[in-house]
Amino acid sequence: MIVEEIMIKQVTTLTADHTIADAMKLLEDKKIRHLPIVDRENHIVGLVTDRDIRDAAPSIFRSDLHREDLENPIRNLMKTNLITCHPLDFVEEIAALFYEHHIGCLPVVNHGKLVGIITETDLLHTLVALTGAHQPGSQIEIKVPNKSGMLNEAAAIISRRKANISSVLVYPDPRDDSFKILVFRVQTMNPAGIIEDLKNSGFNILWPNLPGGSS
Repeated sequence: MIVEEIMIKQVTTLTADHTIADAMKLLEDKKIRHLPIVDRENHIVGLVTDRDIRDAAPSIFRSDLHREDLENPIRNLMKTNLITCHPLDFVEEIAALFYEHHIGCLPVVNHGKLVGIITETDLLHTLVALTGAHQPGSQIEIKVPNKSGMLNEAAAIISRRKANISSVLVYPDPRDDSFKILVFRVQTMNPAGIIEDLKNSGFNILWPNLPGGSS
């Protein structure tokens, strides 16, 4: 999956000459948290977040003091050292940027111009969709040796039960890198038969740990 498939294309923006008060009102009216700042050619020049605005706004206990500060141009507040991405970047690579840099959004830029924005909420929705967690079904977690062919073997056993596999995740065992964890999302509400077949084939079932059996 690439960024342009999940990015927000209709991006709300301001220019650097708009005031902090303008940004505050726009964030509130649009119910958004990130506001790219662009020039007249739609090149991104900065970014303002709702947290930036809260930090700059007068205290509610002294709302009549320093109100003139809100009339300062947004260029005085915006961040300019930005991390951006391209519409054809892979979503998993972008997710790594969010994780490494602790950011809440990434402007999407093509030929220097802003064409979209992707937020941590967009990534979360994408993860839910990719894993099939929003659909009825069951999750099965299996611990297997970290060698080739294990995924195919487990998937073949599941397919013999005519269960449709919605998604598969594979990640290293955090306690032993000689093993990996396979996470299957299958479209059945009763995976007992699948689990029994997997156990009979020697697979170590981590979840669900059904009564009457051990993994």
